[in-house]
Amino acid sequence: MERAHSLLLNEEACGQLGEHQRVEFIFEWLNHLKKLLPATDRAHVKHNQRRLIDQLSGILIGSPGPPTRWLLAHCLALLYRLGDPVPASLMVDRCNDIIRSRDDSPSGLPTRAAVACLGALFEQLGRMLAGCFKDTLTNLLKAMKSAESQGRYEIMLCLEKILQGLGVSAVSSHRDIYKAARACLTDRSMAVRCASAKCLQELQREAAFLWSSELENVATLCFRAFEGSNYNVRVSVSKLLGTLLAAAVEPRQTAAALRPSGRGRSSLEEVMDLLSGGFLRGGAGFLRASGDMLKGTSSVGKDVRIGVTQACVVFVSTLGGSWLETNFPAFLSLLMELASHGRATQTPGDAVLTRRCVSFILRSTLGSLLGEKAQTNAAKHLCLAVAQQKKAIDAALTDGNVETRVSSADVSASQHVLVCCLLELGGLIQGLGSTAAPLLTDGTLLDTVISVLLHPAASASLAAAWCLRCVAMAMPSQGSLLLDHCAERLMSLKSSPEAVAGYGAAVAALVAAVQHSPLGIPHTKGMVVLGLAEDLLRSASQNSRISLQRTQAGWLLVSSLITLGPAVIEHHLPRLLLLWRCVFPASLREQEMELRRGDFFTWQVTLEGRAGALCAMKNLLLHCRELVTDDIISRLLTPLACAIALLTKLPALLRSYGSSVTTLLLHSFLYSFLPSFQPHFFGLVMNQLVSDLSGQENLNQSCSELTLLPPLCHHDDLPLVGPALHDTDHRYIDEQLHGSSVGGGSLDNDAFSLCERSDEAPAPPPPPVALTAATVRLFGALLPHIIPPQRVKILEQFVETVNQLKGQRQQTVMKLIQLTDDELCSLGPEEIRSPVLSLLTGALESVSPLLRCLAAEGLARLVQVVGDAGFTVSVSLLCFDRLKTARDAASRSGYALALGALYRYTGGISSPQHLSTCLGVLFTLSQDSTSPEVQTWSLHSLSLVIDLSGGLYRAHAEPSFTLVLRLLLSVPPTHPEVHHSLGRCLHALITCLGPDLQGEGAAVSVLRSSCLVGCGVMQDGPDCLVQARSISCLQQLHMFSPPHVNLATLVPALCAHLCSSYLCLRRAVVACLRQLVQREAVEVSEHAVTLVKELPRRDNTQLDVTIKEVGLEGALFTLLDRESDPGLRRDIQETLVHMMTSSATSGKLGHWLKLCKDVLSATTDCSSPVEASQEDEEADPGRDDDSSAFKARSESGGPFTALRWATRRFAMECVCRIIAQCESSDPAHFDMVLAQERRLHESTDFLVLHLGDLVRMAFMAATDHSDQLRLAGLQTLLVIIRRFSAIPEPEFPGHVILEQYQANVGAALRPAFSADAPPDVTAKACQVCSAWIASGVVSDLRDLRRVHQLLASSLAKVQSGRDTCSQLYNEATATMETLAVLKAWAEVGDSNVSSGSESGEAGLLKLVQSDLSTLSRLWLAALQDYALLTLPHEYASQLPDTGGSFYTAETLKQARAHYTSSWAPILHATSLWLHSTGFLMPDDSPANLSRPATPTSMGHTVGGAKSSEDINSDRLHLILGISVEFLCSPHSEDQMENITSCLRALQALLDVSWPRAKIGNDQALSVELLSVLHRLMVTRESVYVQLAVLDLLRQIVTAAQEHVREKRHSAEVDDGAEEKETLPEFGEGRDTGGLIPGRSLVFGALELCLCVLVRKLPQLSPKLASPTGPGGSVWSLTDNDCQLVASALCVLSELPSVCSPEGSVSILPTVLYLLLGVLRELVHQPMVSVGGGSASLTVVIQAALQALKCVVTSPMSRQEKSRGGWNVLLRSALNTLLGLWDADRAVDQVSLLTALTVFLCSAGPDVCTVEPLHMLSLQRFTASMEAKDPLVVSRCYQLLTSVFQAPPTVAVPYIQALGPPLVQFLQRVERSRPQSPEELLGVLEGVRAMEALIQAADESQRPQLVAVLLPLLISFLLDENALGSAPAASRSLHEAALKDLMRLGPQHSAVFRSLISSSPHLKSRLEAAVKGNQESLNAKAGSTNPRSAAKSSPSITLKTNFL
Repeated sequence: MERAHSLLLNEEACGQLGEHQRVEFIFEWLNHLKKLLPATDRAHVKHNQRRLIDQLSGILIGSPGPPTRWLLAHCLALLYRLGDPVPASLMVDRCNDIIRSRDDSPSGLPTRAAVACLGALFEQLGRMLAGCFKDTLTNLLKAMKSAESQGRYEIMLCLEKILQGLGVSAVSSHRDIYKAARACLTDRSMAVRCASAKCLQELQREAAFLWSSELENVATLCFRAFEGSNYNVRVSVSKLLGTLLAAAVEPRQTAAALRPSGRGRSSLEEVMDLLSGGFLRGGAGFLRASGDMLKGTSSVGKDVRIGVTQACVVFVSTLGGSWLETNFPAFLSLLMELASHGRATQTPGDAVLTRRCVSFILRSTLGSLLGEKAQTNAAKHLCLAVAQQKKAIDAALTDGNVETRVSSADVSASQHVLVCCLLELGGLIQGLGSTAAPLLTDGTLLDTVISVLLHPAASASLAAAWCLRCVAMAMPSQGSLLLDHCAERLMSLKSSPEAVAGYGAAVAALVAAVQHSPLGIPHTKGMVVLGLAEDLLRSASQNSRISLQRTQAGWLLVSSLITLGPAVIEHHLPRLLLLWRCVFPASLREQEMELRRGDFFTWQVTLEGRAGALCAMKNLLLHCRELVTDDIISRLLTPLACAIALLTKLPALLRSYGSSVTTLLLHSFLYSFLPSFQPHFFGLVMNQLVSDLSGQENLNQSCSELTLLPPLCHHDDLPLVGPALHDTDHRYIDEQLHGSSVGGGSLDNDAFSLCERSDEAPAPPPPPVALTAATVRLFGALLPHIIPPQRVKILEQFVETVNQLKGQRQQTVMKLIQLTDDELCSLGPEEIRSPVLSLLTGALESVSPLLRCLAAEGLARLVQVVGDAGFTVSVSLLCFDRLKTARDAASRSGYALALGALYRYTGGISSPQHLSTCLGVLFTLSQDSTSPEVQTWSLHSLSLVIDLSGGLYRAHAEPSFTLVLRLLLSVPPTHPEVHHSLGRCLHALITCLGPDLQGEGAAVSVLRSSCLVGCGVMQDGPDCLVQARSISCLQQLHMFSPPHVNLATLVPALCAHLCSSYLCLRRAVVACLRQLVQREAVEVSEHAVTLVKELPRRDNTQLDVTIKEVGLEGALFTLLDRESDPGLRRDIQETLVHMMTSSATSGKLGHWLKLCKDVLSATTDCSSPVEASQEDEEADPGRDDDSSAFKARSESGGPFTALRWATRRFAMECVCRIIAQCESSDPAHFDMVLAQERRLHESTDFLVLHLGDLVRMAFMAATDHSDQLRLAGLQTLLVIIRRFSAIPEPEFPGHVILEQYQANVGAALRPAFSADAPPDVTAKACQVCSAWIASGVVSDLRDLRRVHQLLASSLAKVQSGRDTCSQLYNEATATMETLAVLKAWAEVGDSNVSSGSESGEAGLLKLVQSDLSTLSRLWLAALQDYALLTLPHEYASQLPDTGGSFYTAETLKQARAHYTSSWAPILHATSLWLHSTGFLMPDDSPANLSRPATPTSMGHTVGGAKSSEDINSDRLHLILGISVEFLCSPHSEDQMENITSCLRALQALLDVSWPRAKIGNDQALSVELLSVLHRLMVTRESVYVQLAVLDLLRQIVTAAQEHVREKRHSAEVDDGAEEKETLPEFGEGRDTGGLIPGRSLVFGALELCLCVLVRKLPQLSPKLASPTGPGGSVWSLTDNDCQLVASALCVLSELPSVCSPEGSVSILPTVLYLLLGVLRELVHQPMVSVGGGSASLTVVIQAALQALKCVVTSPMSRQEKSRGGWNVLLRSALNTLLGLWDADRAVDQVSLLTALTVFLCSAGPDVCTVEPLHMLSLQRFTASMEAKDPLVVSRCYQLLTSVFQAPPTVAVPYIQALGPPLVQFLQRVERSRPQSPEELLGVLEGVRAMEALIQAADESQRPQLVAVLLPLLISFLLDENALGSAPAASRSLHEAALKDLMRLGPQHSAVFRSLISSSPHLKSRLEAAVKGNQESLNAKAGSTNPRSAAKSSPSITLKTNFL
């Protein structure tokens, strides 16, 4: 293929190829040429032009296939346009000659290529060829007369292109073209009709006569074109007709100027008359139509009516939204005339179709063209139309004069108008959501709708009920009010049959709406509805006139009540069971007796009641499955048995009393209910089913196969039947084409469908159709449970019935269907196979394509169920044989599909031989060009085989590709269904090759280029389904081999289809974009924008404009707003999210934020004064922000207009996503200083710089009319506050950047607290309030007052208990709102404690303090509710019957979720409050609370008031219980905040002495707490949690210590001091010393400490310390780890004091082991000495030494009973310590010496003076005194000082041993004076030690020692000469020695004098030093004055000498 990529065709390469490859080679070359020519230099093109023309002409004469000839024509025209255009006329002549030769034989097919070339030449060169136009046109029109359909198709396309190229120049021949196109518009070939419509569409641009004088003729022509049309024709022709009508109403300027003589503009009435005429009379002329009317034979095809409907939609869409807004009243009245016309509603089926069509027109125009404000106005007009109809009917019905009374025809006419208006009104209101609230303010709308409930026609009153349901779904606050009103009217008017039916339906619809609203309705309303239902059913028999209506309404209410779900129904179930029991006989015997009496009317009422009861049962299974226990089932069995027994008797009843629709309803309800029930009645039902299916009377009923079969076919096979079954934009009306003759779906067929869960108005099928469908489903479910012999009998009966039917094969449907469910069981014996096979093979040869699809599916499932290889082979062979012999297309296509279907269910028949045979057959069939149907089906089957045979298929990939490409290049475009199947094959082949397509080999590249060529052919094809398939093929190819898909061509092609009128194409485009942007979002955006810049289009669509202005992402937002298909909307949203995530943080941040802001601003609800004020404000930046309260407005002239709330809410969610994404990227996004700094140097954008926009967007959303948007806005505001509250404002130190937006925040929150705000909005606003107050953004209390006031008002509301929402919404919403308020206050209270700044904290405390007494009670009440709700199921009986303080017993389940989300902050706040009161009860009583703040079980007992001790104890246990219960089982999702709240609450409690005493007293509780904390420590990695756990552990141990201390103290006081020996042992371990795991507090604490220490220092564990274990490597501790270890050591050291003496001895080894282990690890760390190591490690060492001291000095070591044990263990510990000095490794000697000193000073002589420990200790000190490191030396002397001061028994040996070395050290100083501060410190500490030694000596020996010290001090002195030049350390030593001498001399004056007198050199030295010192002091005093004088002069002197 690479050889094809040249400017000239490589003829040599081409000649070497076979025929098929040559075709592909030429196509590839042309494709390349098309891209190459525009990029080539013009001179080069001209140079090669002649050669190229010769080559292209050669191809032209070779009769190329359709895709090749179109491409050839394009290249040829392009060559003339870019090269020399002069010879083009010769080419035109040449083409004309070819066409004139009129040789239409296969050899002479270049005519079509010539036609294509003419089209392209005229299109590209336009007026240059005007001279040849006349001749060409004559030639083409002449050729058309003799051409077959394919030729006519090509000529029509050619004419369209000629018109496009010539424009106004072709005006002289417009009439001729029009005549030719007219004939083609009603051609028998559908493709020709489409081409003709396109040609006329092009013609009408210039030919004004089409939409003026000829308008009526064209319209009639179009109506005829609709007859027998397919979907594509309807779309094309309706587009033409709609455009023409739009041009007639609003002529285009240019055309109007051109034809002043033509007829003027048409009025809307005239145009609508034309359309109505088509709708009512079809394409017949007036005379013929009226003749038909006289004969009574007139009927207009459904396809004509559907076509007219589509044309009407195009007409309005072309004129646009603003035209519709202006002309809607007139348009509506004209539409309603159509809806009420007698001819449009002759039969029920016609009436349904007409209503559907009118509804479709309204939905497609109002729903997609108008913005929210215009939709609101439209709703008002619809309401007026309803009122008008209602008034007319009312006036006529109440008129006493019989003559003028309205006829039934008028009533039925009015009902159709009402149904259309009310359904559309409902749809509008539902779409508007809460923005529709203004419509309801004056009440006229609701009154009007409610008045229709009394309409005599059921369809109108049911439509009104549905409309009310839509109101309740859109605005949940209306639900309860409407329900009350309707229920009250129902009661007061229950003697009127219309009122009972209408209001009953309304109540049912309103109750059913609740399943869509999370806010619900009050529980009592359910009781009211059930009461109403019972009343109606009870009184039904009292008045025969309204029995039927009351019965139906009663059961309708019961059915709707059941939709409220199990939480509500479980309270009413006994009453429902009673109702069911009453409506059915008590036993079968009673039923027998019943059958003998009664008349027609009583039976009708009885059957109606039983049908209703069955529907209610079905709803119970659907909505409350968990309530249907075995007990309930057993109670329902009798009624069901009676219902089934009654079925068998129905024929007899019908013979006696005449037929009634109710029997059908009863039938179908029973059948649809049974499959979901257990197999209890199968034998009884089966006989009835068989007779229903094959009985003679049923065979005469008409039932459309298109309503029954599609659900049973495989969805992949449905495209074979036609695209109409596929999802299209027109599905709503296209479905009617396939309705049965009985009529289409309508609400009045089954009123019970009002209870279904759906957003669109339900349209249940007519009862006969519903019954047949239910029968079929039930038969499929039952057959597997029947015994085999009976199964055989049934199937044989079916075969017989089918054989009798002959022509009426439709009925076969019924018999086939059981197989679809037969996979449930094996079919049983072999006898069954033959009747089934004969049924299926018969259907495989059926004319109906649907039956063939179904039979193929059934055959495949049969093979799967039998599961026998032999049977599989025999079925395959059967198919092969039939394919060889069958000649008719239907059989061949059926068996071909069966081959593919077999692969679907037999797991890919893994036999290469079978696969080859199968492919051979399918390959042959797919090349049968005589029958496109066979080609289509066999290729479809081939695609299944490719897809399902897996790896086996690789061998056949190449021939398959060749086949697919050959067919793609040769199949005519008039058979798009073949192309569609080819597309499926190509898709399957790409999937089959998969990642192999990335390979580099020659073979792979050939396959890859085949894929691309195939996709290219399909992309250029005219059919939308084929184009959609090509896009999904390219998407698949991109997935497996991204580099080989050229985005530069693909993306523009995708964007061009974004606005396609075909849903399937839009879906494919968006799905493809979604995949592309996941990997290459930026490139996709760029390619999309370049597309629009390059496209000079005549019809510049709105979408292109949008892409130009705001890029592809903006266009997607626009599309999202327009689309209603949920799957497509989801794909668009995902595409946008992927684009945003890949580019929002990489430079396009500003673009995305502006886009979201534009989307949010694009609302129609803006008034000009607001805009003006906003502009003034922007013009005057000096104004105070607060005064304007920051109003949102629409930015007029933005790229978007009037977007809906759902789109704007999505934009708001996008903003939140952007913020979240920025969090994980660059820290500068949340740092103003950094962002501003980086912005100067680089062109990146940061989120913090857009804070104003973010706040503004959140404000706009939070103050919108839509509740959903308000919630999104408040959520965004919350995110903004949380993320930005701590960012400082660089220009105003001490302030944060959010502070300037406080007015906006206040204004955004205020509306959420208004009286009519929904509770979910208020709850969210409370959350924002608390976040704002707690964030500390605003420190000034006066500024906080605004927001605080909002919270205070909601607290007052909670306190008063007057919840307005309790009458409107479910009680659980009151719970939600109350808890949200309490949680918000709790969060404010919690933040007081956690916030740092004192002043702010005090202010915040003031905010909470005033309401604290109220809040504390409410908090405690909420906590108690929560505690009750978390009890396990077995304690359910303990829950109070009336509910809790804030929830009712009935809404307990819904309330539980609200408590779960709120309890943690409340718990924390309550414990803080208790902490602040110190558990002292405040005196004020709860008199000022009207609601029960403290429920009965808290604070009160039945017997009287509790003591304050009991109340406190209850509170403590409540908080402990909730915390422990939660911490025992913390779930994974978002639990971190709750865990920290729990831990903080416990910490606050244990800070108070009273709870500490309680916990200390209750050892079991303490141990439980510890086990929970231990679990938390192991499962949570958060440092904060771990530190809090250790802090709590410390508090618990402290509590235990206090308890033990208290007990000991009281025992001593009681027993007197003299009997201490006999005191009982307090503390753990008692007198045995044993600790029981699981019951011992000390053991639990040890476990926890060990857990922390071993996790942070694994070497402590002998197992982990091996070189291979995790402890073998070098470890490092973070600062947090150090804190954790220090806390654990601290707790560890306290444990002995909680034990008894024996207990302390048993835990001491563990404690000492761990302490010394930690010390060992720390001192062996390199570089950790007190000065040189990291600060945090120092903390740990200090903690370890402190803990060691705490243990060594423990009172237990001196207790009589434990002293011995302690001494032994302490000696061992000392021995271990002394062994830590390691000769090999550097150790931290200072820490070890310190630890040794702790032992020496604290452990006493029994431990330290024992040999060899004493000896070793001395050695360690001696070694340290001689150490090289001056720091070690100085610390050593410092510690010696402590040792010398110890008790004599310890100190004396050390003084004796270490005194001489100390003196020697000091003597050496004179010779080597200290040079550094460290050395100096050593000397000074040595002097201190010497002084301590003197102090420790006896009085008698001190003078001698002083006599040793003083000469040493004098030796440190310097004379005045040396002093000046001495280093700093030496000078400092001199000064220190002088001071010491001054101090010691007077103390020991005698010694001093004798020393001075006996040593003259000492005396002279001392005098010289004193004298030198005095001089230096004087000099200093003198120098201070000049220095201070100098200081006063300026400190910065200017430099004046620059040389």
